[in-house]
Amino acid sequence: MFSIEGKVAVITGAGGVLGGSIAKSFVQAGAKVVAIDIRQENLDAHIEELTGLGGEVMGVTGNVLDIASLEEVAQTVLSEWGRIDILLNIAGGNLPGATLAPGQAFFDMKTGDWEKVTSLNLNGTVFPCMVFGKVMAEQKQGSIINISSMAAYSAITRVPGYSVAKTGISNFTQWLATEMALKYGDGIRVNAVAPGFFIGDQNRAVLINPDGSLTERSQKVLAKTPMGRFGDISELNGAVQFLCSEAASFITGVVLPVDGGFSAFSGV
Repeated sequence: MFSIEGKVAVITGAGGVLGGSIAKSFVQAGAKVVAIDIRQENLDAHIEELTGLGGEVMGVTGNVLDIASLEEVAQTVLSEWGRIDILLNIAGGNLPGATLAPGQAFFDMKTGDWEKVTSLNLNGTVFPCMVFGKVMAEQKQGSIINISSMAAYSAITRVPGYSVAKTGISNFTQWLATEMALKYGDGIRVNAVAPGFFIGDQNRAVLINPDGSLTERSQKVLAKTPMGRFGDISELNGAVQFLCSEAASFITGVVLPVDGGFSAFSGV
């Protein structure tokens, strides 16, 4: 009941750490993977690894903010594999100009970077849903997974743009889940996962000092995480697969925290 074998899964941001990890786990689970990333050089390394695992993989350079580009991808996938069963909206991220440095005020934030971050995360989720979700509506079947954040649960200092975008994704997930079920039946489900704190390329400098010790921000994170550790990126894979499988056939509109208890703990 947890199987996704033979399913066609479109994964945006597949050239990144999170997208690459999930793509690998999906290939290992027998899914056909369409790996999309705007950076060809990042994509190439992941595609080589995925094909080396013996999986059926299609690597496509695409821009989640360009609907025409996404429509081309959808047509290519339909021509090759005939259907699209799963959409994983992994593309996203943050920019230094939309992140406040210690001692910097909100009024110092670069509005241009704010617009880029909110667009990349929010529109970069909405636009693929419009394109690949339309295919699912015609099929009357499909599963969409979005990426929310702990920043959507309560305020996290210094990341205003990212926080607003991820909060929008959580709300949009619920909205689209309702829209799809009411208009196209119970075969289409839309959910999200909200990762807790994982150390990756984008946040490493904020969480880990050059000497390898924890920063003050890391210490605050772990103090509010009952499990007392950061997550391993692979610990998101099972939650995503579960939500895409028949085991979750009556689950839609959910934002599932994968956070070691961070969102549950008051800190006291």
